[in-house]
Amino acid sequence: MISIVETTPYDDQKPGTSGLRKKVPVFQQKNYVENFIQSIFDSVAGYRGETLVIGGDGRYFNREAIQIAIKMASANGFGRVIVGRGGILSTPAASHLIRKNEAFGGIVLSASHNPGGPNEDFGIKYNVGNGGPAPEKVTEAIYARSREIDRYAIADVPDIDLDTVGSFSAGDMTVEVVDPVADYAELMESLFDFDAIRAMFASGFRMVFDAMHAVTGPYAVEILERRLGAAQGTARNADPLPDFGGHHPDPNLVHARDLFDLMMSYDAPDFGAASDGDGDRNLVIGRGMFVTPSDSLAMLAANAHLAPGYSDGLKGIARSMPTSAAADRVAEKLGIGIYETPTGWKFFGNLLDAGLATICGEESAGTGSDHVREKDGLWAVLLWLNILAVRKESVAEIVRGHWKTYGRNYYSRHDYEGVETDAANRLMDALRTALPNLPGRTVAGLTVEAADDFAYHDPVDGSVSEKQGVRVLFTGGSRVVFRLSGTGTSGATLRVYIERYEPDADRHDIETQEALADLIAAADEIAGIKKHTGRSAPSVIT
Repeated sequence: MISIVETTPYDDQKPGTSGLRKKVPVFQQKNYVENFIQSIFDSVAGYRGETLVIGGDGRYFNREAIQIAIKMASANGFGRVIVGRGGILSTPAASHLIRKNEAFGGIVLSASHNPGGPNEDFGIKYNVGNGGPAPEKVTEAIYARSREIDRYAIADVPDIDLDTVGSFSAGDMTVEVVDPVADYAELMESLFDFDAIRAMFASGFRMVFDAMHAVTGPYAVEILERRLGAAQGTARNADPLPDFGGHHPDPNLVHARDLFDLMMSYDAPDFGAASDGDGDRNLVIGRGMFVTPSDSLAMLAANAHLAPGYSDGLKGIARSMPTSAAADRVAEKLGIGIYETPTGWKFFGNLLDAGLATICGEESAGTGSDHVREKDGLWAVLLWLNILAVRKESVAEIVRGHWKTYGRNYYSRHDYEGVETDAANRLMDALRTALPNLPGRTVAGLTVEAADDFAYHDPVDGSVSEKQGVRVLFTGGSRVVFRLSGTGTSGATLRVYIERYEPDADRHDIETQEALADLIAAADEIAGIKKHTGRSAPSVIT
């Protein structure tokens, strides 16, 4: 039986760069989840009888939301739902299942790297048939529908047993509960030289992978320990927990500090890595050597041909605008295209589908390739392992060799979290107003060469995305970028990206913040960060 339930709209269901994210109590409001899911279904067409993939990162409220989504998919006419056992699917694994099963789309229940728990964060994201996040025209339609929705459809059927692999019925719809790891692990085996990596582990290579009590734990145990032969316990914090063990599942140097300290210690293993809440981000640290996400993108692109899945070379490289230009120099040397997009993985989808790019990356610890349409944390870790196994060098040796060949991009991101939203908007408005007067101005001893508000013209579909971040470029190639993040759930996060290119190998060992000191001072003076936000220092430096 199908019920048509009358409802009233909420005015705060506008998806951000990675779907709708709010605190759990917001999602627990009457009809809040139902309204948004129905708005998704009402905004797309042609799904009757088709397949929908549903999964999440295991955070608090995951199971309840999955049951609602299954019942609504049944009532709205989907023919089949594929869901991960226990409600678990990493975001890249969900993308792969959508593509492998030629599904109509997917619903990913996650707030990525944000904290989980009864009063923490939850999220719902819709992915389209190519496996990637819904493009802006779809998310805009969803938001428009959510503001006028007056009813939703839901099937009056029992909850599905999410903990048992098998086939079940939800009204006229089939629900397949699948092993969340198996298909993804098979895909990884097709891309990487597992024999070479296995031999490296057998020779005594030591690694630590911190799953942060998030979704990649089961994936890391199966792939690293069982299939590749890494020592038992290589995957730490491997049990997904609804509150991520009370920790913040963001693989950066603040929230993965224990891993960083271990890798900088006397008895550090050869390789350290971590992933985030939903498995799409990565942290890479060698013994005594942290690899920035921007550098990691460039180094993976420069060495990707060493992995079987990329032995024919790359078609192109894409990076988000705030990501450092390190990858640009690799693309130039390889003679392939380089594409600069706004922040948000959905912008890479067109490039990947059109065959213009093979590897993509963002400075926010996201890297991936055309194997799926999401960034993929464990994929990046496995490509690093493949490179290490073939080159038989340490992470530090590979990094220093890369800098010697291409030069070093000193790079840092300063986050001012939880800034009062109006204050953050005033700061950005003032910056945009000042843009015409910045070129030629000297700030902190640096001369502004150019300044703009980044706009992206998609080379595939011709769409234009404006106001994607304010860029200030200085004479000599240094730059500062300012933008507001769309991944938080309270207040605003001001992100300031600072970059200096240094071609001189004799100057590649300066401490990063020291190397960027004048640019940091210039950023505060140009934007009036302290004046607008009241903050004298960032919340997080990465």
